Amino acid sequence: MTPTERLSALLADPPADPGGERGYVNLLGDAVQAGPPTGVTQRLMRTTLLPTVYERYWRPALGRIAKGPFGPSMAGEHRLAKQLLDLGPGDVVLDVACGTGGFTRYFGGVVGAGGLSIGLDASTTMLDKAVAATGREEPVAYLRADAVHPPLRDGCVDAVCCFAALHMFAEPEVALEEFGRVLKSGGRIALLTSGRHAWQPARLVDTVLGAASGQHMFDRGEVGDLLRGKGFTAVEERFDGVVQFVGASR
Repeated sequence: MTPTERLSALLADPPADPGGERGYVNLLGDAVQAGPPTGVTQRLMRTTLLPTVYERYWRPALGRIAKGPFGPSMAGEHRLAKQLLDLGPGDVVLDVACGTGGFTRYFGGVVGAGGLSIGLDASTTMLDKAVAATGREEPVAYLRADAVHPPLRDGCVDAVCCFAALHMFAEPEVALEEFGRVLKSGGRIALLTSGRHAWQPARLVDTVLGAASGQHMFDRGEVGDLLRGKGFTAVEERFDGVVQFVGASR
């Protein structure tokens, strides 16, 4: 089976034709986006220009600003995600809001031929770039769908990664519930999202900038508490600048 065929077998309601003319399974049809808009940052993800600079310039630059001077590099983020997910050969991993597929391809290299790395995004321009950068021999498949409601069967993946996106979702708590639903028992989740400073006036600045860009500013430790409330265990947290990295087990 091809990676796309393997992905189709994991869908709750697989399409009749799993191939996809553009190299990914499209469950959103002609819809511009999935769910309600949340602001300018989300809209930028649908443009044609941003995907051309996203992986090499945009994401590293904004990430460095947000993480501060002591936060991990992009390569460090890859390693941290792998560690938080306890990812290994043969695993099936879902990369939510995958963008141009940088993490998805990295995960494909970790899980190997016996595993599967699924990149999910709603942006056609991002997914076109991701498909173009992915070799046919890689155990990677892409899916255009709603990130808040991943259309996968219950308990079918070993790991869920959502880096730099949860704070742009209209319903982040619903997304966390859904991530837990698609995880196998004992599966792992890894998140990178906003982490507002606890002291003023930095906290006020974080809030204002978040509102202006359409991003939800979580408090430090808030996401970990949400996961515990949803039955996740072994929660790990790391805070850098205005971001938090959170890992947990289902």
